[in-house]
Amino acid sequence: MDVNEDGIDLMAFNAHKIYGSKGVGALYVRRKNPRVKLAAQMDGGGHERGMRSGTLNVPAIVGFGRACEICINEMSGDAQRMGDLRDKLEIALLDIEGTSVNGNKQSRLPHVTNISFKYAESEGLMAALNKDIAVSSGSACMSASLEPSYVLKALGLGDDIARSSLRFSLGRYTTNDEIDYSIEKVTNAVNQLREMSTHLEK
Repeated sequence: MDVNEDGIDLMAFNAHKIYGSKGVGALYVRRKNPRVKLAAQMDGGGHERGMRSGTLNVPAIVGFGRACEICINEMSGDAQRMGDLRDKLEIALLDIEGTSVNGNKQSRLPHVTNISFKYAESEGLMAALNKDIAVSSGSACMSASLEPSYVLKALGLGDDIARSSLRFSLGRYTTNDEIDYSIEKVTNAVNQLREMSTHLEK
């Protein structure tokens, strides 16, 4: 990523997204063409060039740097491995009738997929799965909302399909056995939920 080529003025980074410590991150602020000025988040001793006062968490910052170093060295291999595991998960789950992958299957990150399971609401699926598998119906910042994902709706999905979608996130330590386990659990949960819905309708 090139901040000049991409015209980026501000960019925030979270350490925990790359296996660093929680509660630490970094902020890129453009210094020229144009110079970006920010109001102080916390007033006091004028640390961080006057943008945020307070004692720095040096061990967490060093850990963030180390996490970045590991990413630089291992990112391409991790991306390939996680992409292969994600594809295996998708291919198996698409065997379930009425299942589809949401979004562009080429232009996307290798470790995330969002899948719709027609006639099986995501809330019911999460209740059935969350004892065994950590899945979500959207981003963590929208977890308190009962509305269907506005991102999925922007992709053109109707409310019924958006409410039947689950997000699966893989990581550096996800194994092939865990993918097999997830395929089995999700397949069983979808089929059981659909059977319950059919009985209730009758």
